[in-house]
Parts: sequence; C-alpha cells; structure tokens
Amino acid sequence: MSKLYLVPTPIGNLGDITLRAIETLKEVDLVIAEDTRKSGNLLRHLNISKPLQSHHKFNEHRTLDSLIQRLLSGISMALITDAGTPGISDPGFLLVRACIENEIEVESLPGPTAFVPALVNSGLPSERFIFEGFLPPKKGRQKRLTELSAEKRTLVFYESPHRLTKTLIQLSEHFGPHRKGSVSRELTKVHEETVRGTLEELHQHFSKGTVKGEIVIVVGGSDL
Repeated sequence: MSKLYLVPTPIGNLGDITLRAIETLKEVDLVIAEDTRKSGNLLRHLNISKPLQSHHKFNEHRTLDSLIQRLLSGISMALITDAGTPGISDPGFLLVRACIENEIEVESLPGPTAFVPALVNSGLPSERFIFEGFLPPKKGRQKRLTELSAEKRTLVFYESPHRLTKTLIQLSEHFGPHRKGSVSRELTKVHEETVRGTLEELHQHFSKGTVKGEIVIVVGGSDL
C-alpha cells in the first residue's frame, strides 16, 4: 500500500529507538535515508535488512519525482535522517508536501528530537516557545537576530560546534549580555552537557576550549 512513514531515529543513545519505529522499519519496502552509510549501521544494529536509497538536502529536489512515482506504484517507504525526527532541520518537508499533493498517505511516528530535551532541561519557560532551527549562516542573519531581540517567548536554536562562540557573541550583542540562556550538547551521549547562565557567561565558558557535538541553544524571552 502506498504510504510514507516518517521515522525518528536516536540522536545519540541507540536505546532511544522506539518499538514502533523498529516494527515500521521491518515492514516497509524501502528505507530512504539522509546518509545510507550511517543508516545502514543503524539497521544492522537492529538486525533489519532493507533496501536503502539516499535522500538528503543536496539531492532531494532531484529524487523527489522518482520517489513519488514509486510510492504511487504501491510500495511503502520509511524516511529516516542521521538523527532525530525527519523534517526538523532535516530533509522531509518537500517529500511530505509532494505526498499530500498526490494523495499519498503520510504517517509520522513520535520519537527523538534534540530541541525538546534541551528546552525542558534549560530551566527557562517552555509553555510557549519559538523553534528557530539554524540561523541563516550569513545573509539575513543580523536581520533575523534584530527581529527576535524583542520576542517574549523562549527561543530555541540549533548550531554547529565551530560557530557556537561566534553565535553566543551575536546573541549577546542583540539580546543583551545578561539575557538568560542554556547550551546543551551531546544530548543522550556519554559526554552530555548542559550549561546554564547569562549569554555572557555561556560565551566565557565555551570560549575556553574546543567544542564538540551537536548544539542546542535556548534563550529566555525579552522582559521588555
């Protein structure tokens, strides 16, 4: 039956895979993956043998039509990414939209995603928040930070380790050095770390040495 499953995968600890995710990966005809090598390792760990096809941000426009045609032919697919929930700062949106336009059923499974544990662990208000994902790397970055500076809801960002200190400086410049925040890295892994404090304190902490791992930055809303 034509159907696309969005299957979250662990962001670090392999024990976070759900039973339903495992069952779905066993049942589908094809697994489409952001990185077939990394996903192949996961499937082998789970003792699952399925055909794999690459689908990532550099080829998703090219592969979209062929995937839709294969779904229309009656097969079922599971979309997985390197870590977390497909479509959250990862490929997924274009394929889901195309499925809806072609009346192909889509089912999204609940499961791991990095920003939720980082948010609730930050100690900052989590009943209302904005998920920004990755800020624009260059063009539009300063404008977006200016727009967000007066936002009263808690802000959540993804960032790469090599840009973390620069981003903390920019957040401090636009939001004020005394704005509360937290930085979480290596979530669910052995060296998981969450550091809380002002943006100035966070910058001082992470500027002391090399930073590794995926990063989630949480910033308190404006009190203005």
